[in-house]
Amino acid sequence: MDGWIDTHAHIYLKEFDVDRYTVLQHCQDLSVSRIYMPNIDHTSIDAMLEVELKYPDQCVAMMGLHPCSVKKDFEQELYRVEEWLSKRKFIAIGEMGTDLYWDKTYWPQQQEAFKIQIGWAKHYQLPVVIHCRESIEETIELLTPLADETLKGVFHCFSGTLEQARKIMDMGFFLGFGGVATFKNGGMDKVLPALNQEHLVLETDSPFLAPVPYRGKRNTPEYIPLIAQKVADLKHLSLVELKKITTHNAMRLFNDL
Repeated sequence: MDGWIDTHAHIYLKEFDVDRYTVLQHCQDLSVSRIYMPNIDHTSIDAMLEVELKYPDQCVAMMGLHPCSVKKDFEQELYRVEEWLSKRKFIAIGEMGTDLYWDKTYWPQQQEAFKIQIGWAKHYQLPVVIHCRESIEETIELLTPLADETLKGVFHCFSGTLEQARKIMDMGFFLGFGGVATFKNGGMDKVLPALNQEHLVLETDSPFLAPVPYRGKRNTPEYIPLIAQKVADLKHLSLVELKKITTHNAMRLFNDL
């Protein structure tokens, strides 16, 4: 594959219901060849799989439980995830992880759901796609004793420090960069130049976190080239070089070679 890869986009959400076909066609025109879709919870599965069925060469599904959907009934949610994992092949376990931004009530349950999904990733030999909003350090601590040569994954929407990035890379994990890399006060201008390019992948997290100059509006995989330009500038690479590097990295991450 020689096009861009969006390693994290919720293209199946209702925000794209009116123009999904047009967006995906434009993505092809922009050489955004593949879009990996993270699941949220049981309410998102049908829509995600419908998009994958309709656009199988472009949109590829993951299966996991988002930490913001970890509530009292999280075991029931995980049962549905496990049931799907046993029925068919998915590209990754995701989106899973931790979140201390919205609500800390279910932090113990989030940790349990994290460990369970890591176990599934090892069992099915799949990468993990980790959400860690306001909880990067806690997530690194959770992951460290579980990380081994059988596990790989990505910290999606990375916005941490250089020290945190190095800890993540030392575990063999990748870092996903999206719209935050373009934010004036996002801090990635201090981090990206020092990172090993073998651990970088690109993402949008569509429809969230649109890059400058579209910040605050709907994000879309069409903006991968905008994000790429900023990352390339910070890494002192050409767009051609960055495309080759990040696409190869994404294919290694998702065993999609």
